[in-house]
Parts: sequence; structure tokens; C-alpha cells
Amino acid sequence: MRKILLFLSVLLSCSLTAQNNNVQKYVNKELKTDSLFQNAVVGIYAEDAEGKALAQWNPDFPLLTASTLKTITTGAAMVLLGEDFRYQTKLAYSGIIADSTLTGNIYIIGGGDPTLGAELPLATPVSEVFGSWTDALKRAGIKEIRGLVIPDDRYFKDEILPPTWCWGDLGESYGSGTSGLCFYENAQIFYFFPSDSIGAQVDFLGCYPDIPSMNYNYSIGTGEEDSDTEVYYYTSDLSKAGNLVGTIAAGEEIKALSFSNKFPHLSCGRQFVSYLETHGISCSVTVEDIDDVAEADTNKLIIIDTTYSAPLSEIVKETNVTSNNLFAETIFKTVAKEMTGVGSYDSARVVMNRFLQEKNISLTGYTQCDGSGLSRENYLSPRFFSNFYRMMYKSNTFAKYLESFPVPGMPGSTLSSVLKGEDEAVKERIHAKSGSLSNVRCYAGYVDSPEGPISFAILVNNYAAKTSQVQPKIEGFLKELSIYAGKKK
Repeated sequence: MRKILLFLSVLLSCSLTAQNNNVQKYVNKELKTDSLFQNAVVGIYAEDAEGKALAQWNPDFPLLTASTLKTITTGAAMVLLGEDFRYQTKLAYSGIIADSTLTGNIYIIGGGDPTLGAELPLATPVSEVFGSWTDALKRAGIKEIRGLVIPDDRYFKDEILPPTWCWGDLGESYGSGTSGLCFYENAQIFYFFPSDSIGAQVDFLGCYPDIPSMNYNYSIGTGEEDSDTEVYYYTSDLSKAGNLVGTIAAGEEIKALSFSNKFPHLSCGRQFVSYLETHGISCSVTVEDIDDVAEADTNKLIIIDTTYSAPLSEIVKETNVTSNNLFAETIFKTVAKEMTGVGSYDSARVVMNRFLQEKNISLTGYTQCDGSGLSRENYLSPRFFSNFYRMMYKSNTFAKYLESFPVPGMPGSTLSSVLKGEDEAVKERIHAKSGSLSNVRCYAGYVDSPEGPISFAILVNNYAAKTSQVQPKIEGFLKELSIYAGKKK
């Protein structure tokens, strides 16, 4: 009987904690009664570092997460791989070198590095990468190549895209998918020059990086002056074909638009060949897919250079601060590759489930299909987020993990305009990842408190209003959480 009374006392205490504070009062008075949220599905849960509930509304409903899922993918990776894990890309050759001429093939062996060729501060500039590879060829005594350049993208299973992504997302740069040999963030920049005549065809000036044997079909007209640019790209990894349709306003200068690249490994090979030809190595080479080359040849490779990525902690920070889908998908499959030897989505899901069970995190309210949250078949409950965050708080990698969550107002982040005009102390306590899809708006993360971080998630699905109408009330919840934490002394 005494045990039952003790249990009821603890339960009542938790309930009172969740009811007798301004955070829960805000949820009850400002969210539950607002017509903007009455036709939506809303899940909220916030708890302190000891696991006591501070606010809740449908805490166990599994809901669409959008990009807040990235914090689950990246957190698990930092624990399983370590914050200092680095991707490797290797340069190798096969064949015979005689009189400074290689009669054989050059291999670019991908290790999944999502930063290779990227124009980001954490990435080694592509000129330095290619320069190092070229120097390695010269040290090996190679001044001329008679053979092939073969980009090897087999680090991951041959499935650049998850099967649950929407067709309309595949051509966008955020829907590029990952590869065993990434390049330029698996994107392409297309250059167009519109006509002065409305309705006339826009000139296609080319793209970077190119894809060998890619067939581009485009039907882009010149729109009225000052009209919005509306260009759509339809492509997949099923064939080397892409369709560009839409309009670009008359009077524009050269217009640069970014879309996805479903064959980044071939682009890497093509760009490296171009670099060699202008940096002292004569080439009579073509770029060929590894699938078209005899497998026996790859067993006799001589590795001559290795390129290392930035540490995983820096890649995780870029992933969460800028909401980089490519990085998140790569990290998701890398965990699978390093843990099981198979870099596939199926293997990644198995590894994640096993990891969560080993950390005593219930799988109730957890369904993960990809690493980034772009799929509409990812469903997590707010309570699951808090359970995961509490586990990460106790991990030895928490400091670096927390750094990957942007704070409101942080330039260049997805929270740059959140809580605009609010007191800096209120904003600085919040470390959160945002997530958005059509009719989906979510935030999840931590709020600093002297007693340890408060973990929270607010997931709003299927609202009928404009996001601009819903957003202020969601930000009001974040503000109340921060104010509550600031009063804890």
C-alpha cells in the first residue's frame, strides 16, 4: 500500500509540475483554444533534466517531424561513430607505368564524404583536393594516362534516393540524395540567359559540374519583367536525362539556378579529368561508371593518396544549423555502413532501432524512414524526442551535439528570424532545430536551465492556415519555455 501511495504521490507531483507553470498555461489558453490549431494535429512535450513533465499536449502522438528528425540521426551518429570520425576518399591506379606513362586506370574511391567538392568553410577547396591527387600521380611517376578514370561510388548501396520521397522533390537541390562518392553537394548550377521578348525561349548556357553523356531537355520561356522565376527540374537516377521547364523574367541578367545531381560520382570524375589536362598530366582518358568495368581490376589497386573530411562534429553542426538534407542522409547511411558493413536504408533503420533499444529508449512513437525528415513517412512523438535528448545530455558527446543546434537570430541558420525583436537573454537560452514541410511546422531541442537543460518538441501537422499565421503562436511557446527556464535559480 505504501508503494502505491508513493507512486501516486510522484505521479501527482509530475502532473502538478506540468499544470502549474506558465508554459502549460500558454498551451492551454493560447494553443488549445486557437481556431488555427483546432483542425490541426499538435503534439507538445517538454521535460526537465530529471524527466519531469513541464508541458504537454498529445505527447505520445507520432507525427510528421520534417527536419527536426536530423537531430535524431546526427545524435546517434555522434555516439556510435564518435565526434572525430572522418570520411575518406582515396585515389588509386591499376596497370603498368613505363616511361612516365600509365597504361591502366585511375580510380577515385568514394568513402561517402558529403563535403567533397563543396563550397563550404568546413570543406577542403576542390582545387586543393584535385591538386593533392595530381601531385600524388606525379610522385608515382605518372605524366600521361592511357586508360579510364573510374569513379567508385560503392561505399553505399546503389540507392541514391529513399523510396518514400515525393517525385516533386527529386529535382530540387535539397532532394539530391546521397552517394558513395558525393561531389559539389550533389547539386548542379544551371546558367540561363533570358530573352528581351516575352514568350521567347531562354538560352541555356551550360552547368557546373557537368555529367558525362547527360541529356538535358529544356523548355523555358521568357516571362514578363519583374515576374517570379519559376523553373522546375525533373530527373532521377534511373536514366541520364533531365527536363527543365518554366519561365524566367525578361530583362534578367544571367540567371543561375541550383538543382539536384543524381550522378555526382561521374561529375567528380569529369572535373578531375579537366583539372589534369590543365595541370601537367596528359590524358587520353574517358570517365566510366564502376559498374561498366571488370571487377577483377579493382583487386589490384595501388592507393596513392587519401583525402580526409572535416570531423563529424563539424559536419553535424552544418547539418543541423543549415538543415542540410544531403549531409543528414549521408550520416544516416554511414552509421549503417560502419556498424554493419552495408550502407543501405534498410540497414540504417535496423542499426537505429538497435541503438535506441540499447539506450533504453522505447520505440513507441518512433518510425524513421530517412535521415533528413524529407519523407512523409517519418513519425515521431514529442515524448520520444525528449527521451532521446535526455539520453544525449548524459552522453560524453553532448557539448559538441548541443553546438549543432542553432539559437534564434543566428545568422545563416534556419532560426535566423525566429523570436525577432525579443530579448537576447530569452533567445540565447534556446537551442532548437526547426522543421517544415507543406502544412507541417516543428521545433525540437533544448532550453538552458540552471538545473540542467529542458528538452522539448512541438510538432504541428495538417494546419489549414498560412504558416505565417501559425508561426507566432509556436514562437510564443518557445518564449514561455525560455522565460520559465530563466526563472529557475
